[in-house]
Amino acid sequence: MVKAIGKVALLSMFASVAMYAASTAGCVACHGKNFEKKALGKSKIVKDMSKEDIVKALKGYKDGTYGGAMKGSMKGQVSNLSDADMAALADAILGGGDAKAAPAAEKAAPAAEKAAAPAAAALVEDNIENGKTGYDLTGKKEVAEVELGLRKTALGQEDTAKPVDAKFDAPAPGASKKFARSYVNAPPLIPHSVEGLLPITQKNNQCLGCHMPDVAKGVGATAIPASHFTNYRPTTVYKDGELVKEGQTVGMKGKLGNTSDIKLAKVKKLDHLYQGRFNCSQCHVPQANVKPLVKNNFRPDFTDKKFKGVSNLTDVMTDGVK
Repeated sequence: MVKAIGKVALLSMFASVAMYAASTAGCVACHGKNFEKKALGKSKIVKDMSKEDIVKALKGYKDGTYGGAMKGSMKGQVSNLSDADMAALADAILGGGDAKAAPAAEKAAPAAEKAAAPAAAALVEDNIENGKTGYDLTGKKEVAEVELGLRKTALGQEDTAKPVDAKFDAPAPGASKKFARSYVNAPPLIPHSVEGLLPITQKNNQCLGCHMPDVAKGVGATAIPASHFTNYRPTTVYKDGELVKEGQTVGMKGKLGNTSDIKLAKVKKLDHLYQGRFNCSQCHVPQANVKPLVKNNFRPDFTDKKFKGVSNLTDVMTDGVK
């Protein structure tokens, strides 16, 4: 008999299906190197399942007959898997296969995860104090070239210049503490490890497995906001040899002299994630455990404390434009 997995999905176990075939490299961030962890503290421990259990669950996710309220999270992840792919994934999981250790996931034991979360949050909260380690050039008549750049290296020594030794240690997804936004409507920072979750490609975006609105509440994740399901850009077509934006011809012969004459495009609400918001890591970034290179005295002015954790971007998107 198939072991009961309940209504909890296996989450991001097989999120890299299209790009990595039977690879389990993208699974270990949540499930552990040996699939010994409960993903987000909710799923069953996969290593205890039989091959038949795993394959049957995957097939159920694919045809929509399995997974309860959270099956939407897995359906997109397994949609491109063949029966052979599913069997290969099961073998890889149960036999160690090609699963590669995610450094952060290996270190993130339950106790360590709980301890790391407040420490990481404190680092961000104290960034202003940490930023006081920069160079003080006040009153100096001459500035050495090593003080000009952020690397603090002589300009003629490119071959020896090295990047900052940044460490991205963080708790695994589901074990982290959310960061307050840097300012009103700032893209939230990623508080958990991204090992095994990046890079995002056209066919592989593991963020969606937990952050889509219909799944986020069930796994305790932040839901993707309405602004990401909205197209604010002007509708643009090429018609009869002319560039047409929002129904108006651009150029000397048209009503619009140039594209900047469009002050406000018609907002188009979508039933899917807008393609311009698909690359999550373009705006949302993990935090490195380093001191800022530049002194920062910026302090956000939140008119309402709730905006430390939520966005009202859709309400103020057109402020100052109309």
